[in-house]
Amino acid sequence: MAKKILIVEDEVPIARVLGAYLKKADYEVEFAHDGHQAVEKFEAFSPALVLLDVMMPGQDGWNVLAHIRKQNACPVIMITALSDVEYRLNGLHSGADDYITKPFIADEVVARVSAVLRRSSPIFESSDDMLMLGNLKVDFRAHHIFVDGEEVTLTPRDLSLLLFLLKHPNQTFSREQLIEKVWGIDFDGSDRAVDLAVKRIRKCLYGWDHAYGEIKTLRGLGYQFRVYKEDKE
Repeated sequence: MAKKILIVEDEVPIARVLGAYLKKADYEVEFAHDGHQAVEKFEAFSPALVLLDVMMPGQDGWNVLAHIRKQNACPVIMITALSDVEYRLNGLHSGADDYITKPFIADEVVARVSAVLRRSSPIFESSDDMLMLGNLKVDFRAHHIFVDGEEVTLTPRDLSLLLFLLKHPNQTFSREQLIEKVWGIDFDGSDRAVDLAVKRIRKCLYGWDHAYGEIKTLRGLGYQFRVYKEDKE
């Protein structure tokens, strides 16, 4: 499946050129042309990486970056005409993964995107059948979950919820979405059932090393299985 790239750039010709090169490199592309649209597209598109212009109408790139970092660790490459070292350091200290100044060569941007994606989650190894994340091991085919080699016992409903979140790392789902996608629209319980299920799952995963990730509660939004990019000592 093609990885999704969100291009946030108010200069439409530049955005189109970047989009064409990324599509040629087999990425799926979505565009936003101001800060407010960027936030909306980020929530809806769930990109694997964001190319983010600094100077934009509405919210600037710094505000958009701050919003993204409140949500998850999605890689962000800042793009700007400002080449001052202080601007670059500000971007990196604010959570950006890389920094590109204009004018640039589109092929270089594609290469930077590929490099950042390769290193963005070195401890996250997954396939259709297996996931290894620190001391957490998940066998999707057999529906078995292990922490430190010990199998974790969950109810079928809780297990189905956890497996769904694991299959969609760093994506936020509302309680209503989780009920519909995991338990089905015929579920006749309250959305409070999702809160209780997450509480039970967290308890069962108590021994999991949370340096690698965690189930996050995003107030007013829902839940997310967050994967951290770096190993925490």
